[in-house]
Amino acid sequence: MAEATLRTAPLDKARLLQWLQTYGVYAGVALLLVVNIVITPHFLSAENFRTQAVQVAPVIIVALGMALVIGTEGVDLSVGAVMALAASVTALYLGYGLLPALLVVALFAAGVGLANGALVAFIGVQPIVATLALMVGGRGLALVLLPQLEDLHNPALASLGSGDIAGVPYLILIAAALALLVAFVVRRTTFGRRLLAIGDSRPAAQLAGLPVRRVLIIVYIACALLAAVAGVLATARLQASDPTSLGNLMELSAITAVVVGGTPLTGGRVNIAGTVAGAVLIQLLTATLIKHDLPPSWTQIAQAIVIVCAVYAARGRGKR
Repeated sequence: MAEATLRTAPLDKARLLQWLQTYGVYAGVALLLVVNIVITPHFLSAENFRTQAVQVAPVIIVALGMALVIGTEGVDLSVGAVMALAASVTALYLGYGLLPALLVVALFAAGVGLANGALVAFIGVQPIVATLALMVGGRGLALVLLPQLEDLHNPALASLGSGDIAGVPYLILIAAALALLVAFVVRRTTFGRRLLAIGDSRPAAQLAGLPVRRVLIIVYIACALLAAVAGVLATARLQASDPTSLGNLMELSAITAVVVGGTPLTGGRVNIAGTVAGAVLIQLLTATLIKHDLPPSWTQIAQAIVIVCAVYAARGRGKR
């Protein structure tokens, strides 16, 4: 009888850990929703849900790009700097019209992604080191282009930040469309399968004849472009360009969303639905603390606890 109990206990623990790895983020979101419904006044109002969704949209978009990079067993610390750079470039070129400004933003972002990808794929620099350099340099370039906050008065940009379709803000629609697109690419395309194969084992992917360098460069460019989209949308919502603070610590929020959502840092797997849920979890946690008048420092502590719990739960969740 004692032996049966000893055999069952580790098995139950393994099942619990597997359940947390698969469904923990969704359970966390549900728990926070229930807690807020009970203790937070006016939480169920349509305006509150709209506000939360608009605020989490940029995080989701950045986290989507981060998930692709982490799927290749990499990481991109430059996403916050790319957001700031997108804000600066938008302000500088908005006088030529919104579309030309967006094209220039895309060029700058693609340049950052290309530099990141080239350092990782061709020179062999560790992703954390390569993107750290662009994190510092990108933020510096953003401040050189636009040293201080600048208010923007452009009807097209304002519409992008505050407009809606049938009551659903553009920001939410764009984030949802990008999530579906990235999920389709990962799950249904040859590129997605190659991405996961590289994350699973880069040497094996090279031996199999896969275009490893090309895929890595495209992944880092895609991550930078998604960060630029988030930067433009955040700028449109604020109607101001603030390269000093825009995107600060966004890389940490994105990494947290990806890891909490079930994508292992060891690569080889990408969970897009979990990534979106992870971003929502972070937003709900932050909003809960703010609504109950706790200082911002508590938000950072809470995020740190979430990261530790996610990493603990991810033990043994390796590659495919």
